[in-house]
Amino acid sequence: MRSDAGEQVGWRRAAEVALYGPEGFYRRPEGPAGHFRTSVHASALFASAVARLLVGTADRFGLREPALIDVGAGRGELLSGVLAALPPDFPVRAHAVERAGRPEGLDPRIRWHREVPRGESGLLFANEWLDNVPVDVAEVDARGRRRRVLVDREGTERLGEEVTGADARWLERWWPPAGPGSRAEIGRPRDEAWARAAGCLEAGLAVAVDYAHTADERPVLGTLTGFRDGRQVRPVPDGSCDITAHVALDACAAGAPGARLRPQHEVLRELGVSGRRPPLSLASSDPAGYVRALARAGEAAELTARGGLGDFTWLVQPVPEGAPEAGEEPGPRPGRGAPAGPWAAGPL
Repeated sequence: MRSDAGEQVGWRRAAEVALYGPEGFYRRPEGPAGHFRTSVHASALFASAVARLLVGTADRFGLREPALIDVGAGRGELLSGVLAALPPDFPVRAHAVERAGRPEGLDPRIRWHREVPRGESGLLFANEWLDNVPVDVAEVDARGRRRRVLVDREGTERLGEEVTGADARWLERWWPPAGPGSRAEIGRPRDEAWARAAGCLEAGLAVAVDYAHTADERPVLGTLTGFRDGRQVRPVPDGSCDITAHVALDACAAGAPGARLRPQHEVLRELGVSGRRPPLSLASSDPAGYVRALARAGEAAELTARGGLGDFTWLVQPVPEGAPEAGEEPGPRPGRGAPAGPWAAGPL
């Protein structure tokens, strides 16, 4: 599927090769963490919050051995952190879903898959996965037609054929044109990818976390960009950089009436992540404890900061439809010493 340097194809095909081909960006040994920092890498508090959500999900659905399915698992960092944060007697089936190979030294409890396993019940969690599901880009030409943007391996673009069929219908519903020169990422493949992933879950919560936008605030020029070595760069589909675009999560959620969109700063606070500084009195009674608490507060503040990681959107979808909402009576308690708290029924 590799194309010649001068061949121009749609961004979806170009990014697929650049990210996941034999020499693709996500095949590189340093992994995604070598180039950009997600909430997982920012603080262990994020994995602890996911652990609490898993325990609350098991409590709500009456699951005695819930699954945790990490879609787009990278090198297993989130799963490793969650396993470390769970109560020691908490039985969990941990599944990593990733197209790259299993890294060496990973916790043997983590099972490695190329596809989402079917029939599991528990928490399916996709952190910054959908933004790396490749999509095509459309641009409005001078005559008002929405045409597919073609690109070569050096990043040189030109306008191709007019967008028709299912992609045109998706654009008409979810991303109307904003005049000549305006661009849009055609999110239909992400809607389908999310529906397939969530559809593999027998019961529980399916959660997608990503930079997102909704129909009332679509960016006029789109969001397609690249990242390399911690810096934002021009997207060039040659395997040298990450290629990403924000996600129309409202479109992904449309197929599931019970799904809700929530900002990360709200959800994490409900899951016990607080940026509140420790009392100064602790500095004199327990100096080391004060320093640790101050560090945790700083990490929590980063995870929930407006204009940063706190602006991520969580798509939270109960499975199956009609599963108990927050505030309803949960299912049988699994009796594993799950911590109490307002998040026990899940952030819905």
